[in-house]
Formats: sequence, C-alpha cells, structure tokens
Amino acid sequence: MLPGSGSIEVICGSMFSGKSEELIRRVTRAKIARRRVQVFKPKLDDRFSEVEVVSHTGMRLTALSVATSAEVLARTEDRTEVVGIDEAQFFDAGIVEVASRLADLGKRVVVAGLDQDYLGRPFEPMPTLMALAEEVVKTRAICILCGGPASRTQRLVASKERVVVGAAGMYEARCRRCFDPGVVEVDGVLPFPEENA
Repeated sequence: MLPGSGSIEVICGSMFSGKSEELIRRVTRAKIARRRVQVFKPKLDDRFSEVEVVSHTGMRLTALSVATSAEVLARTEDRTEVVGIDEAQFFDAGIVEVASRLADLGKRVVVAGLDQDYLGRPFEPMPTLMALAEEVVKTRAICILCGGPASRTQRLVASKERVVVGAAGMYEARCRRCFDPGVVEVDGVLPFPEENA
C-alpha cells in the first residue's frame, strides 16, 4: 500500500479464532515500519484489561478504551497512520462511517470482530464493514467437540441478550455440524429467517 492511501482491513471469525492476535500482529508490524499507530477498544469489553487489547493466548497491545464510535474519530490524532479497532461488533452502527472517514483521510484502518452472533446470525456492524473493506480475512478456530475448523461461537450460558461479554467457560468454538444455537427467540424472532415464515 502506498503511504497516504487509506484502506479498511477486516479480520473476522468466531471467538477463539485469533482475530485479536491478527490485529495485534498487523499493528505491531506497522510499528516496526515506523508508522504512527493508535488502537481502540470498546469500554464494554473489560474482560482482560481496560487499557490493552488482549488475545486469548495472552498477546497484548496498548489501546484506548472508548464508549462510542464518535469517540474513536474524535480521539484519532491527525498524524496517526494506522488505526486498530478491536471487538468492532460491540460498537454502535456509527463505527462503519468512522472507519470509512478515517480511510478517506488516508489512514489504514484494521478492524477485528465477530462476524456472527451466538445464534449464527450476521453480527452488525461487521457485515457492513466487510462489504466496504479493501481486504477481509476470515479466521477459524478449532471445534471443541470434533477438532475440525470452527466458524461459529457456541454460547454455554442461558441468556436471550445478544451481547453477553465473556470468554472461556461462557463460549466455545464450534464447526457448522457441532453448532447448536437451539430454538431461542430473541426479540420475538427465531434464529433463522426461514423459521419465521
């Protein structure tokens, strides 16, 4: 990529698939290349640290914890060349416009997040970010039941809330065959559209 040309890179997949690790890797390489970087994470996600992006394997990267997408834009410095955004699914829909605006300003924007919720449905705003991105990388985990490639996140706790922040013990990675979202209604809607016909 030419210096000054903006872009959006999306890293998506299930939990435990290495999304944050890949974000950390890309931002660390940008630092090695002497690019000015800033990393943001949602204030909601304080599982491991309030001031760092932390992967499930323990990799860490200093980050600014923000409550809204507008804060990401407001706190991005003019001289910043690379912007990392972790757990983008926890941000409001405005994160799409923020990422686009930053890319239009010539910044490289690296976004990581879940592409599906616990019912296997597209998890906005990630699908929209994927559609607008110059690059999309879909990571896969290992299915905890059969050992195959996993692309789904199985919730292990009872809750109809779409967002329940948690890690190991509350969620596990599953392949399509082993994934069982159950027949749980969320806001009066069953998990898959054909079941609502």
